[in-house]
Amino acid sequence: RSTLHGAFARGYDATLVSDAHTTEDLTAWGAPPPEQVIAHTNLYWGFQTAPGRTAGTVVTADVAFD
Repeated sequence: RSTLHGAFARGYDATLVSDAHTTEDLTAWGAPPPEQVIAHTNLYWGFQTAPGRTAGTVVTADVAFD
């Protein structure tokens, strides 16, 4: 997530591939399970906004390199 947020904060458009990212299982330390962390990241990234940039999520099948 740091790279994603960093790119957006520096003025880049940023798209998260919603079915192609991972996270560690940190439930032993009280964190939510990985699938919930991924779902939460997908949810909030779909609503990111900032002047002059775009953000959002897409599934792997819809990734386009223009």
